[in-house]
Amino acid sequence: MSKLFTINNSDKKTSARSGVIHTDHGNITTPFFMPVGTYGAVKTQSSEEIAELPSSILLSNTYHLYLRPGTEILQKACGLHGFMNWDGAILTDSGGFQIFSLAGYRKITDDGVTFRSHLDGSEHHFTPEKIVDIQRIIGSDFMMMLDVCPPGDAAHQTWIDALNTTTNWAKRGMHHFRKTEPIYGHKQVLIPVVQGGTNKDLRKRSAHELCELDADAYAIGGLAVGEPKPEMLETVEWMDEFLPKEKPRYLMGVGTPADLVRNVSRGVDMFDCVMPTRNARNGQLFTFDGKVNIRNAKYKTDFSPIDENGISPMSENYTKAYLHHLFKTEEILGYRIATQHNLQFYIQLMLTMQDEIKAGNFDSWVKRFLERYEKNEI
Repeated sequence: MSKLFTINNSDKKTSARSGVIHTDHGNITTPFFMPVGTYGAVKTQSSEEIAELPSSILLSNTYHLYLRPGTEILQKACGLHGFMNWDGAILTDSGGFQIFSLAGYRKITDDGVTFRSHLDGSEHHFTPEKIVDIQRIIGSDFMMMLDVCPPGDAAHQTWIDALNTTTNWAKRGMHHFRKTEPIYGHKQVLIPVVQGGTNKDLRKRSAHELCELDADAYAIGGLAVGEPKPEMLETVEWMDEFLPKEKPRYLMGVGTPADLVRNVSRGVDMFDCVMPTRNARNGQLFTFDGKVNIRNAKYKTDFSPIDENGISPMSENYTKAYLHHLFKTEEILGYRIATQHNLQFYIQLMLTMQDEIKAGNFDSWVKRFLERYEKNEI
C-alpha cells in the first residue's frame, strides 16, 4: 500500500473501494468530492461554513490564483491555507484546461504554453517546472501537473499530440518536483494526468508512460469535455485495468450525482465539479429523488421543507416557498441556501457510498439509487 492511501474495503462485484488518504492537513475518507473554490473561495460560502461540511478538502485553480491575487501575496500569506483561513487539504488544478479553453491567444510548444491573460491581455508563459513552482507557493496538498486537454471530439492526431506533450511535461514536472522542497513544511503530492481521448490504445499508452514516474496518485483527464457519456464511462472502466490499484484515482471535472456513483463503481476515489455550486445559483437543487428547479411556479405555495431528508440545516429550516421567493427577488441568501444544500447533498452521497461499500451492499445500492434518482427527476 502507498503511504498516502489506505484501502479499507473493496466491493466484490464492482471496482469500488473505500479507504483513507493521509495528508498533513488531515485524513480524508474515500471516495470523496471536492467543492470548487477556484479563486480560493467556494462561491457564497465562508471557509468556516465549508469546514462544517463532513469533508476536509477543496479545489482551487493555479491559473486563476497566479493572476489574482498573485504569487507574491500568496507567499506573504504563507500560502493559500493561510490566505483563506483554511485548515483542511487543498488540491490545485494546473490551470491547463483554462488556458487551452481561452478564446484569445495561446500557443503550445514542447517547452510549455504561452497565453494572454483573460483579465488584461498580458502575456505569460507556463512550463511544467513553473507550474510546480507556483503550486509550491500556493502550498496545495495535491498539485496537478501541466497537461494538454484536447476536446472530446478532437481528431485522432490531436489526441496523439496531446498525449505526447503531456507525457513529456509530466517527466519534466516530476523531475523538478523531486528536486525542490515544500515551502511551508507540509507534504505535497504531484499528480500526473492520463490523456488519450476515448481511444483505448492511447489511454493504455498514456497510463503506462505515466506509471513509470511512480507518482503517489493518478488523474484521469480529458473527459467530460464533449464526448458521449457512454464513451466516458467505458474509458474510466478501461483505466481501472491500467492504473495502480493501490494508489488514488482522480476523475477530473465529473460530474452529476449519477456520474459519481457510476464512476465510483469503476474504481475512482476523487472527484470535483462546479455543478453543485453553479446549478445552485441557477435555482437547481439536487436530491435523492432527482433535481428540483426551485424557480418553478409550483413551489410558490409549497410550504414543505426544501429537503425532508435532512441534507443540511438550511434545507430543513426553510420551505420551498421561501426559497422560491428568494430566487424571484434575487436575494443572496437564496444562493447561499441552495449552495449549502447542494454541497451537503454531494458530500452525503459520497459518505453513503463509503458506508455501502463497507457493508458489502454497494452493487445493489447503486441500482436502487439510480432507479430512484433518474426516474423521479422533477
